[in-house]
Amino acid sequence: MPASFTIEELESWNGRILAVARDCGLDPCPQEFEICDHGQMFAYMVYSGMPSHYPHWSYGKSYEKLKTLYDYGVSGLPYEMVINANPSIAYLMRDNTLLLQVLTIAHVYGHNDFFKNNFTFRSTRAEFTIQTFKTHADRVREYIEDPSIGLEKVEKLLDAAHALSLQCRRNLAMRKQTPEEELERRLEEAQPSADPFQSIHRRQEYVAPDLNRVPLYPEEDMLIFIRDHNPHFSDWERDLLTIVHEEAQYFIPQLETKIMNEGWASFWHKRILESLELPQSMQLEFMVRHNQVLSAVPGAINPYHLGMKVWEDIERRWNQPTVEEEKEFGPRAQSGRDKIFAAREAERDVSFLRRYLTEELIRELNLFEYQSRGGDRVVARVADDDNWRAIKETLIRSVGTGTAPVIKIEDADYDNNRVLFLKHDHDGRDLQLEYAEKTLQYLRQLWGREVVLETEINGKKSLLCFSEEKLLIKPLH
Repeated sequence: MPASFTIEELESWNGRILAVARDCGLDPCPQEFEICDHGQMFAYMVYSGMPSHYPHWSYGKSYEKLKTLYDYGVSGLPYEMVINANPSIAYLMRDNTLLLQVLTIAHVYGHNDFFKNNFTFRSTRAEFTIQTFKTHADRVREYIEDPSIGLEKVEKLLDAAHALSLQCRRNLAMRKQTPEEELERRLEEAQPSADPFQSIHRRQEYVAPDLNRVPLYPEEDMLIFIRDHNPHFSDWERDLLTIVHEEAQYFIPQLETKIMNEGWASFWHKRILESLELPQSMQLEFMVRHNQVLSAVPGAINPYHLGMKVWEDIERRWNQPTVEEEKEFGPRAQSGRDKIFAAREAERDVSFLRRYLTEELIRELNLFEYQSRGGDRVVARVADDDNWRAIKETLIRSVGTGTAPVIKIEDADYDNNRVLFLKHDHDGRDLQLEYAEKTLQYLRQLWGREVVLETEINGKKSLLCFSEEKLLIKPLH
């Protein structure tokens, strides 16, 4: 299909869109666009948008799956992909219409502004993104080509590392303490607390802390802990774990802000295109494409739709609150525009939904909760007076990294036998045992010794033990 636009037309529209975006208050990084065909888009999709990535069999599998679904008309392709980098890079599909390119460019500037200004992305070092991924790819290829290592060993280690990559710190805005700081903190905690009535109380005894315990505090960064405490690892194995961990840390902010980010980009592409005074020949297609982006997804949440509705509601409530909202929250000290920019900088999905997803908006969006029963999906809650809060909490627990269980390393020498003891922060959701078994198998592969995980199963505390290639479940009394 021949393109319905020229490069000069795209450059002209890009200049107009960027001028409007800046007039609206957006503050993007420099933006670069690359036009690609559907085959190239498949490759960028499996590499998470990166122009370079280390090789692994799973990426080839994902490519073939995407291509097959596309060839048979089962699924389409995204309108765009944009990278959190400085300068930012975005890909435009060559076969898209001119209107779709214009809408996509406006959408990209929304993402770009969000990447640059939201607090969760400050740890990603956007100016080094492209070079970092290229360097990682070069190092992995060197290990694959090394006759003493080879493809099989590299991919076996990467399989295990990928399975554990999200078992890491979720809030990267909080600085991790150094081992020296943890030691000092442990010593301070062991000191008896100040007692103003010590003269009439029994003297508190000082209990020396166990400073030989490893780790001193529960550890979330699983790959890094194993890298630093498995004495049998070689340098290339430690390096591979570092690479996987660093790339997971780069993508954590995107997982944690999916609803905010997509909603922000949709909010602004609509405002920008409405300000451009599109030719009449493009108006109808704009309405159709915009509605396609925001259309409901059966049995799931469309982050574009949910995010945009919350952003619009924030602006409306701060500009034109109802009488009831004035009574509940008092007069607003900010305009709606100032408020959404402040929220864009300071929130992530969990806090964003907790603060700004109101009872009225939940009802307007017709949100409900369903459960699987006997192979069928059954509506369990609707947004009435008794259940809207529960629906909101379920949604909040299910966004971002909330879909991955929080598991921390408690002891690297459990039972004085170098057994790795972990604990699951149970939040009411049991682990899926088939995934738990496979994950513990990978963990045992990396640790080299038995692995034990404390969790709850059907309300009862249990130990999951992986040893000798099988999972054992032991109840705790």
